[in-house]
Amino acid sequence: MTISLEKHGITVTEVLRNPAPPRLYELALQREKGTAITATGALVALSGAKTGRSPKDKRIMEHADSVGDVWWGPVNIKMSEHIFLTNRERAVDYLNTREFLYCIDGFAGWDPEHRLKIRIICARAYHALFMQNMLIRPTAEELKTFGDPDYVIYNAGRFPANRYTSGMTSTTSVALSFERKEFVILGTEYAGEMKKGVFTIMNYLMPKKGILSMHCSATEGESGDVSVLFGLSGTGKTTLSADPKRKLIGDDEHVWSKNGVFNIEGGCYAKAINLSEEQEPDIFRAIRFGSVLENVVYDAQSRKVDYENTSITDNTRCSYPIEYIPNAKIPCVAGHPKNVLFLTCDAFGVLPPVAKLTKEQAMYHFISGYTAKVAGTEVGVTEPQATFSSCFGQPFIVWHPTKYAELLAKNLETHNAQVWLVNTGWSGGGYGIGSRMKLKYTRAIVDAIHSGELRGAPTVEDPIFGVQVPTQCSGVPSEILIPKNTWADKAAYDGAARKLAALFVDNFKKYADQASESVRAAGPRL
Repeated sequence: MTISLEKHGITVTEVLRNPAPPRLYELALQREKGTAITATGALVALSGAKTGRSPKDKRIMEHADSVGDVWWGPVNIKMSEHIFLTNRERAVDYLNTREFLYCIDGFAGWDPEHRLKIRIICARAYHALFMQNMLIRPTAEELKTFGDPDYVIYNAGRFPANRYTSGMTSTTSVALSFERKEFVILGTEYAGEMKKGVFTIMNYLMPKKGILSMHCSATEGESGDVSVLFGLSGTGKTTLSADPKRKLIGDDEHVWSKNGVFNIEGGCYAKAINLSEEQEPDIFRAIRFGSVLENVVYDAQSRKVDYENTSITDNTRCSYPIEYIPNAKIPCVAGHPKNVLFLTCDAFGVLPPVAKLTKEQAMYHFISGYTAKVAGTEVGVTEPQATFSSCFGQPFIVWHPTKYAELLAKNLETHNAQVWLVNTGWSGGGYGIGSRMKLKYTRAIVDAIHSGELRGAPTVEDPIFGVQVPTQCSGVPSEILIPKNTWADKAAYDGAARKLAALFVDNFKKYADQASESVRAAGPRL
């Protein structure tokens, strides 16, 4: 199927609209260096010099209609309309030099009341297949009546931005205009920029409608109970949402509206580093015909992928339609969450394996978005490094973090949802002394949350963080539940706890002016 893109300033006559995956495979193999088919049928593609997102090159066009809404700063950097149009013209001019282009029309959001019509215009089959996986795929009838898109993404990633254009920091530019409803990519072929561009759009429009967009996974139990799981990289969000006892609503991006929770995406974008069938069977088996593997290394003869090989990048990825997961819930909509889990990997070994949060504590920890990463960049350095990312997705939020926190609090109150802080990190000491929490204990904790066991479990208050810590949980030794009990050196624990608390307090200063007194008081006590 072909389509005219003249209304977008593109005069290329051959534009393939929503071509079938086999056609995209053929074109990728014929035209794109580095593409191949793996032993399981997935398409391998290379994203070039950029193997991850370029957050420092992201810009939002400044305009009177939205200037007061956007949380301007290092996350959302201003771009003038003139520079946006300059980059847009550069992208369109490049696309017009192509022999033919791809146009992918799809939806963002499974709830018809809130979904957006998204159009991708790109020059690579790899990008077309990737977004055909990640957007919700229209039926043949929906495609006939698709009409004009709500937002258009111009992916001219093979063509650089002009570094001498005012405001450019490199040859990469990722620019969004809410008023023009356009997203322009120059100088990066990393496909994740398109996916997160759509999420950023939803992160602006949904709160504007008074509903909460969320960087989280979501599951549904046999009784219809829904949980959402927030967590930064390395906290176990993907692992814990892949629960054979529960249906997967989605692995990464959701909206909580008055109707319940719905997935924004039509696919999943999983990390592939160290992937194994034993540890992640559903994801491993989803990597088949129609899936896209990015920047992986494979054996030239057998075409088997070496998931441990990071010679191209640590950020190896796979994109696949959500229906490739056997227990996915299609359509990806569900009721209101009963439980909200904030996952953190605390490498200081201070936070309890599970804690119950009040509404105000939930807002505080949501705004903070804490996890800790182990050092390792320098020999002999074992000190953990605290990482804070507002709303567990700071690079993609548009409004001030308190806007999202207030919407979360409203939903928690309206639907009587309980928030839990779950630490999948260290126990018995920080990194280098203690050991990582056993996955079987974390799974037992999550099961106890879902069964309702922990709602009524006895608790004690953490003296520094003020959260309520359950003292009993089926399948978990009671001594592990109170972190100080697991440390041989109790004074060292107290010192580490005070240090982490100080890091929380210092980080929260940047949000304090827009947070209420009750939320500010919900933080650690020093």
